[in-house]
Amino acid sequence: MAKIEKFEDLDCWKAARELTNLVYEVSEKGKLRTDFDTKSQFKRAALSSMNNIAEGFTRVSQKEFMRFLDIARSSAGEVKSMTYILDDQNYIPKEDIETLHKTVDKTIKLTLGLLRYLRNKNK
Repeated sequence: MAKIEKFEDLDCWKAARELTNLVYEVSEKGKLRTDFDTKSQFKRAALSSMNNIAEGFTRVSQKEFMRFLDIARSSAGEVKSMTYILDDQNYIPKEDIETLHKTVDKTIKLTLGLLRYLRNKNK
């Protein structure tokens, strides 16, 4: 396995970036486009996932990195939670909801995978 030297090489960060771009794209559709409070929270949650992975990677200690990965995973969970109300309120098309679910699940899975790897590495 090649040594990861920058956060841009992390698969979980790449997935979080994909999720963030998708959230930004979807935020300009349907009723969500004009609900500025919900749109802002949706975008901030996605950004939080991506940025916490990057911020954690640049921290000095592995313990801090793991804490930031946990926050990133939680923020991705917030994005997923919000998709349910967006769906319930018919804010965005169903196909976008499905794509968001797949992308957020991938982001959470990869972030949790790295977190588990780091936990087990220290045992």
